Amino acid sequence: MAAGAGLLVIFLAWFAGPGLFGITNEPKGTTVRAEVVEPAPCTGGGATEKVKFEFGGKPMEGSFNGCGHGKGERIEVVVPDGASGDGVSVHAADATAGASDARRPLGMALLVFSCFAGGMYVYLVLRGPRRLATA
Repeated sequence: MAAGAGLLVIFLAWFAGPGLFGITNEPKGTTVRAEVVEPAPCTGGGATEKVKFEFGGKPMEGSFNGCGHGKGERIEVVVPDGASGDGVSVHAADATAGASDARRPLGMALLVFSCFAGGMYVYLVLRGPRRLATA
């Protein structure tokens, strides 16, 4: 019974898709071409550059969480949906969250191991205590 329940959980998780493990490949914004206005060196952590771009038919400025670009260099950025005004935080178009393909197989492996461990626990509880044989 426990093995069947474990297999059912694994089967349902497999067909639930990547969303079960929090993996999404959908872009959460619009990709636009931006120009670096104020570059930042890559010497310390948390470097941000100021970029200008056109979004919704009007020019905007935003902060780009990157470093090492030259002034006037053009880069592809993702502007979040519903962004308005200056000071919008943007990120690189080719560095989106959830693009790791290794998470789904790892999540499935962990799910299989947890189902196996739960099944073994049920088996040991139902089997009851064993007595050592005396010689």
